[in-house]
Amino acid sequence: MTQNNCVVLQGLILSIHFSHETHGEKFRLIELSIERKSGVADVLNIIASEWLQGSDVKEGEYIKVKGEFRSRNVHTPERSRLELSVFATEITKFDSEFDYLFDRESENRIELDGYICKPPVLRKTPYGRVIADVLLAVNRTNGRSSYIPCVLWGRTAVYVSSFPVGSRLKLTGRIQSRKYNKKLTEEHTEVRTAYEVSVNELLQIAAKEDENNGDDV
Repeated sequence: MTQNNCVVLQGLILSIHFSHETHGEKFRLIELSIERKSGVADVLNIIASEWLQGSDVKEGEYIKVKGEFRSRNVHTPERSRLELSVFATEITKFDSEFDYLFDRESENRIELDGYICKPPVLRKTPYGRVIADVLLAVNRTNGRSSYIPCVLWGRTAVYVSSFPVGSRLKLTGRIQSRKYNKKLTEEHTEVRTAYEVSVNELLQIAAKEDENNGDDV
């Protein structure tokens, strides 16, 4: 977990599947359900190495995950898509559901420090709420970047919509999942899942400060 990309999640394991293998290291895909205060659950994908201490968890168990929110481009014959998941660096299992419910202070929290890499898009929801879509590029230690979709609301959305590409932002929020219908043809639609960061705190880093603190990113 790096300083510019910190995730803490707590939730219920819905399923566990084999994900992939790299240089003999096997990774598992854990579907984690995290209930919001409204009762709606976000279902997020966790990638965990089988070598990671604490990764020997099972379906139906409650866990705390620390890690990074990462993206990768997946190319198929039909289309290319941005695949988002949390790369686990630490997993802790709760002894019981009671322990999980007692310790839900930071059940879904993310902190990011990155750069706007596309012009922000200001729009309104069907219910009339003003939101801004921002794609944030967050540097990784291996020289690559993760591209994280972020959503801002109300006056903050209007404020951020004027920021130019290359602006540096520090933000906190939660990772959310949502279903949407993708129209493929005139007769066919497909239900897909989008993952994004719902932002609740934001700080713009001035260019001069960015130059003085370049090592922080």
